[in-house]
Amino acid sequence: MDTIDSYFPYAAYRPGQRHMLEVAAQCAREGGITMIDAPTGSGKSSVVASLLAERKGRKVVIAVRTVSQLTTFIRELELVRKKQPKLKTVYLVGKSSMCPLGGEGDVYRRCEGVKAFSSSLMRDRAEKGALVPSKDPFVIQQVRRMDRDHPLICPYYINSKMFVHAETAGVKMVPSTALRTKADRVIAQPVTPRELSEFCGDICPYELMMHAARNTDVIILNYYHLFDRDIREQLYANLGVEPHDILLLVDEAHNCGDVITSIGSVTLEERDLDQASKELSGLRKRHKGADAVQHVLPRLTGFIRGLANSPEVEDWFDPSIFDRMVVRESLYKNMDEIVDDLIGLAESIREKNLKAGEYRETAIERLTEFLFRLSQSATDPAYITVYRKEAEGITLEVRNIDPAGPLQEICTAHACCIMISGTLSPVDSFAHYYFGDTKVTTLALPNAFPKKNRLICCANDITTAFSMRQNKENNARIGDYIKAFCALKGNRAIYFPSYQILEGYATLTVPHIRGRKVFIEPRDTGDASAALFTFLSLPARGESGVLFAVCGGKWSEGLDYRGEMLNGAMVIGLPLAPFNRVRKMMIEYFRHKFGDEGEFLCYTLPAINRSLQALGRVLRTPEDRGILVLGEKRFLEKRVHHALPAWIQEEMTECDAPRFREMISTWKS
Repeated sequence: MDTIDSYFPYAAYRPGQRHMLEVAAQCAREGGITMIDAPTGSGKSSVVASLLAERKGRKVVIAVRTVSQLTTFIRELELVRKKQPKLKTVYLVGKSSMCPLGGEGDVYRRCEGVKAFSSSLMRDRAEKGALVPSKDPFVIQQVRRMDRDHPLICPYYINSKMFVHAETAGVKMVPSTALRTKADRVIAQPVTPRELSEFCGDICPYELMMHAARNTDVIILNYYHLFDRDIREQLYANLGVEPHDILLLVDEAHNCGDVITSIGSVTLEERDLDQASKELSGLRKRHKGADAVQHVLPRLTGFIRGLANSPEVEDWFDPSIFDRMVVRESLYKNMDEIVDDLIGLAESIREKNLKAGEYRETAIERLTEFLFRLSQSATDPAYITVYRKEAEGITLEVRNIDPAGPLQEICTAHACCIMISGTLSPVDSFAHYYFGDTKVTTLALPNAFPKKNRLICCANDITTAFSMRQNKENNARIGDYIKAFCALKGNRAIYFPSYQILEGYATLTVPHIRGRKVFIEPRDTGDASAALFTFLSLPARGESGVLFAVCGGKWSEGLDYRGEMLNGAMVIGLPLAPFNRVRKMMIEYFRHKFGDEGEFLCYTLPAINRSLQALGRVLRTPEDRGILVLGEKRFLEKRVHHALPAWIQEEMTECDAPRFREMISTWKS
């Protein structure tokens, strides 16, 4: 009989871990949704043992956001396999990470195009007797002649396929012998994502892993495989499974909302309209709708340019005014007619480009999607119309603001769904935000690491609230906190609500930081990785530094700063999003949906989570020691304070600037 112990790969359970696994097992057994807030060190990745114990022939799917999280579960399952050698596991990452073909444009579109063309070529040759296309001289010749920048044929896909005679008549495509052999090997001995390309050689990595996935018990995949409807439906069709036959585990569940709303949003820029005009010029003679749409584009451009005089960096625009400006004096009666013509034009261009080996998303397709979503937003309050002023110009956006609909659809469709995170606090609030009144089982675990290894402080005399940003005394106190914190030995990180606030306090304090290397998070991602690597390598050289970063930025989430890499983190301010008209509209939407709790769920809760993510970079193992500082008096307010994890509420010491200096002077890091 399968039990949790049968799949638990460690000698002993950590505090609260066995209970967590039993709660997960009950969800797997009875169905439903369970959300678990389990701090670093709780052993939450072992929840997979519960799903395996209750699997009963069903597949287990684990959705992760990053490669580092994927690697964590690969390691966990390898340990499980030592107890259960027959367990079969595999992973699927995005095609952009796996595709060796090269060429320009969207990788998914390129894959679709070359697979269709390659399949047609291979089938034609197979019907003439060439059942192994990779050995067919004609196919080999076509591959050699191919333009590598605009591929029409994929040699990796060709090497992954062969043909056999069908039982009735003709031939049918099947996986090649080489692919089947390597798929068996990758199941028997998992290969890391970094090693996959070399392992596959001339075989398509995605085809190989997909074939392996059909015969495995566990599949680890990235968020987009799960949360993008088109990708998910295609994936499950290829695997030959239905959601109700899958036990679903979602890691880092606090990120689900942002990913889903990002997938549901679409943007449009003026340069898209310029490119659309060029694309339409080539269609006038063979598509009757091209001229009529071309006549509309100047009105779209005029609307965008009219927003340039706005003093706001981000604001709402009225979709009804947009609709009238675009349709007025055009050849159309309404926006739906424009969208209908655009759909036909987009399909025509898409087919033409695929035949030519062009795989970029066209401007006409982007315009079609934007206007289609915009027309939907008129009847769906979960979408709002926004414009942003950026260095490159004005960007229009139809923004999805509520992830609940898609998330509820996905999670309830599966046999069960277990969502885990180290920062899902307060878990009941996340459950309400994600699932509304749907029944959800929740569990919050205490911090399993020794209390003696951490000091948690909260300032009661400083704030970054907008009304106090010009207050000299407040700013001077914030500077004093930062300078006192930076005087401590070891690597330190200070996180701010925005780049603007970061840069202001860096100017104020960096000249006073002596004997330490200072790293300031760049707005541009180009230099961020190299600078971070240098910072983390300082302790190994007997040096230390200070990291000035942004909550929710490039240096605050998904990073594992173990040991001496980071000895303390300070969050200055409560990192609330800018309070503009767009934010007010979101708050009104959620107030209508949730009542008084709406503002907290959509506005305050994300800010608290960004703060916890930043502080969570410090204590990654039971042996780590560090100081966690909340440099903002709003964390002491009842609603915010109660949203912090129970262990932080219990251990947090309220302090003013003199008391803070006294506390840290006696702390031995």
